[in-house]
Formats: sequence, structure tokens, C-alpha cells
Amino acid sequence: MTAAIRPETGGDAQRVRAVHLAAFPTPAEADLVTRLHEDYDSEISLVAEQGGEIVGHVMLSRMSVSAGSRAFRALGLGPVGVLPGAQGQGLGSELIRSALGIAEALGEEVVFVLGEPDYYARFGFSAEAAAPFASPYAGPFFMALWLRPPSEAPAAGSAAYAPAFGALGGAA
Repeated sequence: MTAAIRPETGGDAQRVRAVHLAAFPTPAEADLVTRLHEDYDSEISLVAEQGGEIVGHVMLSRMSVSAGSRAFRALGLGPVGVLPGAQGQGLGSELIRSALGIAEALGEEVVFVLGEPDYYARFGFSAEAAAPFASPYAGPFFMALWLRPPSEAPAAGSAAYAPAFGALGGAA
């Protein structure tokens, strides 16, 4: 069964929360989504719907990213959640591709993610692209994808997620 991908609406909040509560072992991701909305840091929020039920969700939130005197239009990808019974159908990938397509159409320059390298590499994310940017999440799981690569790759900079990520205690 295919899913319809659409923007999250105000009436979806409880069903989106239910997806993250079911998809993750703790309520941290569900709480993160709520806080990103409350703080107005959510830029792109999409749901996957099957048979009138929300079975997946992805969010991209505003980040503060700069290198030298240049600020970049940047987003952080996550969380991404799919109900356990709907996992393995490609819904997470479909949500991510849709969200990245919207980000690119909106003129965003770079998207960061903290996640499994083998999974996110399929979308073009790499730790090498994120390496020049100082972040508390720096390391092999901190990756970036340039949607609009600069003419010269930054040598050093900083990347800060929205404040709500700080409540996760080091996980994004």
C-alpha cells in the first residue's frame, strides 16, 4: 500500500506524537517535535498517511550555520518516525526525499542530520560535508548534505541545532 505524503496540519499533532511514541523507545523524539513546534523552529513537517491513518512523520527545523562571515540557510533533519507496523516499506525514505525536495525548492543551502551513516548516505549525506562545522554532535554520525554547494567549501564554521535539541542530552 502506498502512502500519501502531505504537510502536517494543526489537527495532526496527537497522531504525529503517537507515531514517535511507537517508533522510539523513549518519548524524547515525540517531545522534541512538540517543542520544535512550540518554539516556531519547525520549517518543514510532513506526514505519511495510509488509509486515513498517519503512519510516518519527518521534520526539518531551522539551524544556525555559519563559516567565516557567511551564514548559510540550513536545516536539521529529524526526527523521522514510522509506526512499527509500517516500517520496512520505504516510508521513511519517501518522507526524507520529499522533505529534502521541499527544502531545495525553498532555497535552503545545507541540511544536517545526526544518524546512521549507512542509512543517510543513500540520500547524499556525508560526515565529510559536516566535518568543517563545529558542533556538540561532531563525529561520524553528524552528516550534511549540500543542496546548493558554495563555490568554495568552508574550511571551518559552526552548526547549531534549534534549542529544543539541547533537551535530548546529546542525541538529535
